[in-house]
Amino acid sequence: MNVHEYQAAEVLARYGIPTNEGIVVTDPEGAMEAARTLGGTVAIKAQVHSGGRGKAGGIKLAHSPEEASSAAGAILGLDIQGHVVSKVLVVPGVDIAREFYLGVILDRPNRRILVMASAEGGVDIEEVARDRPERIIRVLADPALGLQAYQARGMAFDLGLPSDKVNGFASIAAKLYRAYVDEDATLAEINPLILTGAGEWLALDSKMSFDDNALWRHDGIEAMRDPAEEDATELDARRAGISFVKLDGSIGCIVNGAGLAMATMDAVKLHGGDPANFLDVGGGASADQVAKAFELVTSDPNVRAILINIFGGITRGDIVAQGITEALGRVTVTAPIVVRLAGTNAEEGRAKLAEAGLTAVETMDEAAIQVVAAAGPN
Repeated sequence: MNVHEYQAAEVLARYGIPTNEGIVVTDPEGAMEAARTLGGTVAIKAQVHSGGRGKAGGIKLAHSPEEASSAAGAILGLDIQGHVVSKVLVVPGVDIAREFYLGVILDRPNRRILVMASAEGGVDIEEVARDRPERIIRVLADPALGLQAYQARGMAFDLGLPSDKVNGFASIAAKLYRAYVDEDATLAEINPLILTGAGEWLALDSKMSFDDNALWRHDGIEAMRDPAEEDATELDARRAGISFVKLDGSIGCIVNGAGLAMATMDAVKLHGGDPANFLDVGGGASADQVAKAFELVTSDPNVRAILINIFGGITRGDIVAQGITEALGRVTVTAPIVVRLAGTNAEEGRAKLAEAGLTAVETMDEAAIQVVAAAGPN
């Protein structure tokens, strides 16, 4: 789950990280009042779950309340990578002396939490990693001991910081690491972390993402969810207890089991197709679940064919087939359907599907080949 910049800053502030506190508004008049309250130069920043805000015109400086109103009017309603701006953050202007990047993320290959820092703050860290990887300092935290003080200080020295700024940086790095762990985050990032002209540390822009599977432990974080920033179909699927992620292809996938769902997408890609979604109906694949899955998949106008891939392990194939036929009686599906049914009572299940006018194949490769042909060229 992603949150807005101002919400991430609120979380980090609870851990003692100095942030640039501002005022969130939803209209130009609110921006004018916020600028008047803050006084002096302010920055108007689009609040969307997307990067590249500056390049898209989503961040503007204003030197008066009237300019703030005009800037907010230009930003509100702006489409930034598919996200329409409905609110902006008005923050005080800051005298920036130096900019840094500081982030915490999970390093899956090493099975440890990775703390990263760079003296090239204020730009996309992906760009630095691609073009100047040597400019990124990486430290792996010990799973039991966490980020050690000597590691944080070592990062500060590697950044070329003067000795009187080392402890300040190390303190913020330790607090960011603690916030990442305590809040079950998947990303905690400050970009840029700045030194002001007065020599003070300040998190100028914060970003956090959280593990959906751990939200039950963090009511305050769950309350930060902004449904307007999420895909409506994915929200609908979550409410129905179905794992669904929308993709850009033309072949809808309905599968029981997350691992099989990923393998199904690989098979579709292998045979020249593009999956339109990841969808795991769960172990049961009841008529209700399958009907909802059809609704989710067919809501995408790009879907030209549907692949149902069911392996009957604990679930019996004939029960799944009954669920599919009942679901098709409830939902109108015009796209061609290819079914792969294998496992327990698969033969009986294929017979039930045949009665309903559907032909089920036995292998995943065969199903993938047929659905790619049914969908037509990309």
